[in-house]
Amino acid sequence: MARPRNLRPLPPVLLLLLPLLLLRAGDHLPTEGRLTNSCIQARRKCQANPTCNATYHYLNSCASSISTSSPVEEPLVPEDCMEAAQQLRNSSLMSCTCHRRMKNQATCLDIYWTIHPARSLGDYELDVSPYEDTVTRKPWKMNLSKLNMLIPDSDLCLKFAMLCTLNDKCDRLRKAYGEACSGSRCQRHTCQRQLRAFFEKASEPHSQGLLLCPCAPTDQGCGQRRRNTIAPSCALPSEDPNCLELRHVCVSDPLCRSRLADFQTHCHPMDILGTCATEQSRCLRAYMGLIGTALTPNFVSNINASVALSCTCRGSGNLQEECERLEESFSHNPCLMEAISAKMRFHSQLFSRDWAASTFSVMERQNKNPALRPQPWVPTLFSCTLTLILLSSLW
Repeated sequence: MARPRNLRPLPPVLLLLLPLLLLRAGDHLPTEGRLTNSCIQARRKCQANPTCNATYHYLNSCASSISTSSPVEEPLVPEDCMEAAQQLRNSSLMSCTCHRRMKNQATCLDIYWTIHPARSLGDYELDVSPYEDTVTRKPWKMNLSKLNMLIPDSDLCLKFAMLCTLNDKCDRLRKAYGEACSGSRCQRHTCQRQLRAFFEKASEPHSQGLLLCPCAPTDQGCGQRRRNTIAPSCALPSEDPNCLELRHVCVSDPLCRSRLADFQTHCHPMDILGTCATEQSRCLRAYMGLIGTALTPNFVSNINASVALSCTCRGSGNLQEECERLEESFSHNPCLMEAISAKMRFHSQLFSRDWAASTFSVMERQNKNPALRPQPWVPTLFSCTLTLILLSSLW
């Protein structure tokens, strides 16, 4: 009679790792698997179909051969390239999307713009964003003991800066772009890359608190801190270029082009009354997504909350009106202005509440449809558990 196999207990190191794995279960960047129809997933499906795969490769060659010449000339997409794009209209590629916090974002956006050649070059006013908002924010929890450390008489921009310092991740990311954007010989591209990393990876409550802190009109010190949040002396050009030239640089880069399309989608007034296309939270996210790109906006002064691009419309010639429309989409955008004002009012209220409880949790309504709220901990928890079972069987 065979002797039963003795089951060996889990090694102590695995028992110690188990709670850590479970605690980390939901703390991941979005992956293409959590999107409804990621362009990376759609591309894999297309590769399995010879016709789809050949058409995609042809479109890819179109994207690399089309010349954008100059910002004053309307780029033309060859007719055969447009016909190739039409052949994919029934493919999942045509409706695929990306997410700004996903891994392999650059690859995803390259696929998106390859299959939308018209959007990538000539159709600047097309309100179609390549991004899909599927990940909701976590509640912002702050201990009362940390709030008590804030100087009562300090302005709110300084308080939000201190809140960032008290958060390890926010402090680390802020120091990274602070170092990259400081010094007389700062590298603008490095500075902008670190700025994008901060606004992509830091929690929204911390990043929005830093950027959109309310200041009294008479408090120029607070206003100056707010303007200097994005290190404009390094992140922005020393001399204002023409706005159309700046846009030309932007649309030549898939990432900047995507952020511009996202901004046009979510901060676009639909009529003369200023009715906005989407909710304010998405407009703010799209606006902040442009920080660290060629079209980085910023506050124009220390005494108000008006924002604008660092460019001019002088020398635009026959395209003067088009240039002014681009400039005014930031400086005179009622959707953006109201979204910024509402967020600043919200931030002001945070520090006027009665802090009777030891902690608080602030979470604004992000998505009214519960079906769009993913539960990222489910697959991660399963994978962690499976890994432990396999390790214990091999021990």
